[in-house]
Amino acid sequence: MIRDYAATERTARRLTGQLRACEAAALAFCRLLEKWHRGEAVPATPGGRQAALRHAADRIETALAGLEGPLSRYLLELEPERAEGRSWYGGPGAGELVEWRPILDRAGVHACPNRVAAAYLELAVLVRALEGLADAARLDSAPDRSSLWAGLFDLRDTLLGSTVDDLRALAA
Repeated sequence: MIRDYAATERTARRLTGQLRACEAAALAFCRLLEKWHRGEAVPATPGGRQAALRHAADRIETALAGLEGPLSRYLLELEPERAEGRSWYGGPGAGELVEWRPILDRAGVHACPNRVAAAYLELAVLVRALEGLADAARLDSAPDRSSLWAGLFDLRDTLLGSTVDDLRALAA
């Protein structure tokens, strides 16, 4: 679907490749936290868990930094025919709202629970949005050009702003 709306094959290829990298890194970050939420001590030591969180945050922050150029270029080239497009993905679900302080304490990880919660929510939304786009493409029910633009613009605005700031702080 991204290729269908792209002005050039190169732009589509760069964007889809970087979106895949972001999805993989976001999944790794979220799955790490979900393991701790289930009580799994992975890695086995608090220091290892602290390092794993820093690594996961750094990995997704790096992937998001690499997304800025291709996504901005794609949005510029997409040029929707109308500005009234609606975003095609939803916000966080109730199941994603977690109080991370007790989980981080139990894991022996020293990180701001508010930053963890915010990053987790935004990355979960990213993963769900990308899965929704893939499903829409498979079902031949892709969003129109202006809605695709609006959704990608919203993702860019959120992910490349406060989410990157939270991830940088967690990776430090």
